[in-house]
Amino acid sequence: MSILGNRVVRKEDPKFLTSGGTYVDDLKIDGAARVTYVRSTSAHARIRSVDIDEARSAPGVLAVVTAADIELDPLPLEMPMLNEKMPQPWLATDVVRYVGEPVVAIVSETQAEGADAAELIFIDYEPLPVLVDTEGALEGSIVLHPEAGTNVSFELQFGRDESLFDGCEVVVRRRVNNQRVAPCPLEVRAVAARWEDDGRLTQWSSTQAPHSVRDALAKAYGLFEDEVHVISPDVGGGFGAKIGGYPDELLIAWLARRVGRPLKWTETRSESMVALGHGRAQLQDIEIGGSRDGTIGAYRLTVLQDSGAYPRVGALLSFMTRTMASGTYRIPKVDFNSRSVVTNTTPVVSYRGAGRPEATAAIERAVDLFAAEIGMDPAEVRRRNLVPPDAFPFTTPLGTTYDVGDYGRALELALEASGYADLRKEQARRREAGEVRQLGIGLSAYVEITNGVPGSEFAAVEVRENGTAVVRTGTSPHGQGHVTSWAMLVSDALGIPIDSIEVVHGDTDVVPRGVGTFGSRSLQVGGVAAHQAAGQVVDKARQLAAKLLEADPADVVLDKVGQRFHVAGTPAVAKSWGELAREASSEPGGLSAETDFTPPGATFPFGCHVAVVEVDTETGKVTIERLVAVDDAGRILNPLVAEGQIQGGLAQGAAQALLEQVAYDDDGNPLTANLADYTFVSAAEVPSFETTSMETPTPVNELGAKGIGESGTIGSTPAVQNAVVDALSHLGVRHVDMPATPERVWQAIAAAR
Repeated sequence: MSILGNRVVRKEDPKFLTSGGTYVDDLKIDGAARVTYVRSTSAHARIRSVDIDEARSAPGVLAVVTAADIELDPLPLEMPMLNEKMPQPWLATDVVRYVGEPVVAIVSETQAEGADAAELIFIDYEPLPVLVDTEGALEGSIVLHPEAGTNVSFELQFGRDESLFDGCEVVVRRRVNNQRVAPCPLEVRAVAARWEDDGRLTQWSSTQAPHSVRDALAKAYGLFEDEVHVISPDVGGGFGAKIGGYPDELLIAWLARRVGRPLKWTETRSESMVALGHGRAQLQDIEIGGSRDGTIGAYRLTVLQDSGAYPRVGALLSFMTRTMASGTYRIPKVDFNSRSVVTNTTPVVSYRGAGRPEATAAIERAVDLFAAEIGMDPAEVRRRNLVPPDAFPFTTPLGTTYDVGDYGRALELALEASGYADLRKEQARRREAGEVRQLGIGLSAYVEITNGVPGSEFAAVEVRENGTAVVRTGTSPHGQGHVTSWAMLVSDALGIPIDSIEVVHGDTDVVPRGVGTFGSRSLQVGGVAAHQAAGQVVDKARQLAAKLLEADPADVVLDKVGQRFHVAGTPAVAKSWGELAREASSEPGGLSAETDFTPPGATFPFGCHVAVVEVDTETGKVTIERLVAVDDAGRILNPLVAEGQIQGGLAQGAAQALLEQVAYDDDGNPLTANLADYTFVSAAEVPSFETTSMETPTPVNELGAKGIGESGTIGSTPAVQNAVVDALSHLGVRHVDMPATPERVWQAIAAAR
């Protein structure tokens, strides 16, 4: 019997629940001093002067550095397709472009001394016109990067078909805001750096992709890859924002070399809210048309993406929005165009879902708007337009080919699990009675792309002489449960118990190559690589056992229960894993194998979420009563781990719908720079989740697995938003932008009245 598919308790959890993890800030590095950044307090200003004299002589200060001191080549753009005339400097030079941009670096003996010295630095700013509005950025009267001559950082322009809605009986148009949010990992960013006696650089980093950090450091400092050693210990959350190398992270090694000391830097929470990249930030114009029988005939999505002050990967995320624009529906005509623009705000990066939640939010609001316009139940509109199961592999009008799916079954399971018909009856009763607390039911039928960025992943498996095994993987977990999952995969192949399997990750000296953990790619690429490497170890062991048992390899079988090899029919004479490992110890590599797995394509998880909310029509307060989720991520390796990922995503998605928004005033000052002002979700704001699993295996990999880490976030947000609007639709409310705060809901009710 295979261990795969069983509810296996995570083997990494006892450490986190008892002694705790070891994070970068926990590391004891002999002789390490501290780094403190002085960040801009102005959103857009010319730097007239920087007075650092008093700070240099402050107690404990080892160095105070400005941009003029840095002898490094300019930072390259994170992505080559971005506007090359908008690079971010190591430290701000002549102009600051957002509150939180680093201007001065202080090296001190202690963190407290660095904070005190920062208070002594005076920066004279000459205010420049501030741009926080994306439409204003497109208009171009204020240009943030004069060398570029434009605020447009990236474009996806495919033309506009003016005949797109010809023949449609009904066309609905609406502008919606997919607001800017902060990733808020519980562990903020942290880096430690040390130059070794042999000239190698060792850097510890809280990152999702240690090999990417290694490569960025090597490029920045003119080193070979093997001259940089990156270690990623336990990572307390990333959500996409800890993938790339930020200037203030990469600069720590240069500062360490300048002062001749190891250095540590850990940002504060307030720093993290303005310096860690933000997510989402799309202004969307949606247009949907069709016939009054509920058939959708055409859909257009036009996106204005906020890049923040310097374009990073967030500027490109509209490409992923385009990829998934038509969602789960068979729509014959689809248009998509987008522009990304710079503003005087924190740069936008990947955030859980990275472009795909924005696509789902748009199409799912569009479908509800269309249903309301024609007077049809939104479940029925979806039912009539979903891609049927016999159409797969299905290619959308925008050229995305979905691997496999059964969207209709997911919808029906969700409706059944939620008791949809009874909910509609209760909603009708409350409306007729004119109750203050009205009921809203919101649907979201979603499909997303996982492992959307092509690439391979490394894994190696070795059986030790004591019969235990070690897995080395290029993926790097930050809460996903890789230690348990990879041990399960190897145990399934070898028969060695998972408690006897060690999983090693996050160390570029021990794991020679890797891509990292993002885009829900880990299991379907890194997990498959581990499974394949384990299979190769079995083949290698079978050959060795056959030699020792003087038998044909084809006649040798692995008894997984007994963890030994024997000739078929004669189990009394056998060779254990330990015996074979000892026998192979004299050979290069011992009893091991490594592989790099490159899948032939992406996978497309799907599902349907139902949100049930109560809205107090006197105060605007929204309470989520139920969240019902049907998620299909192909074959499930460990239901316990999968449910954890789904539930975390549901909470994060619901939080965007109701609570979270990074806000700026007209002068570019952040209004949500701490967790008192930024309404971070807790268990008090969400109900117990009701989850139902579907399994439609993908043909893309041997495990049949798709990604699961982002699905909950993608499906829940529009379900909750649709539920809020649904609760108020009988009052004349047609749309409420996210987050649906009490004030915003109350204003929508008042305006409708």
